[in-house]
Amino acid sequence: MDSYTIKELQNKQEILEAFSIMKQLRTHLDEDTYLELVAEAREIDSYKMFALLDRVEIAAIIGFKPMITLYYGRFVWVCDLVTDKNKRSKGYGEQLLSFVHIWAKEHDYESVALSSGLKREAAHRFYEEKMGYDKVSYVFKHMFK
Repeated sequence: MDSYTIKELQNKQEILEAFSIMKQLRTHLDEDTYLELVAEAREIDSYKMFALLDRVEIAAIIGFKPMITLYYGRFVWVCDLVTDKNKRSKGYGEQLLSFVHIWAKEHDYESVALSSGLKREAAHRFYEEKMGYDKVSYVFKHMFK
């Protein structure tokens, strides 16, 4: 991981280039829905998407948005974090999450928070043991039919 860069994905082409990796995490999305949701999230929620490039190839992606709630105060919510399945365990996720920590501090946010699926035990170990996160709540969801 000697020569990597972290780059904000800002235009449709850059965001589209990240789809094949994001699809590994968000398997329910097709390309059109992905592009629509990213555009809307950027416009309404100040969603930001960054890619870690290993040389010139995208190896990992993180999507996050700054938020303010009464519970957390001013914080950054990590919506998406995925490393290409062929490039895992090389420290890319750690680099991107550390990048968001720095971004949050530089923009006067107090913390970074995220949720992780109940069965993603390896991810939980990563967040708790490697990145120093604490479990502070459960996330509940109600779907409308």
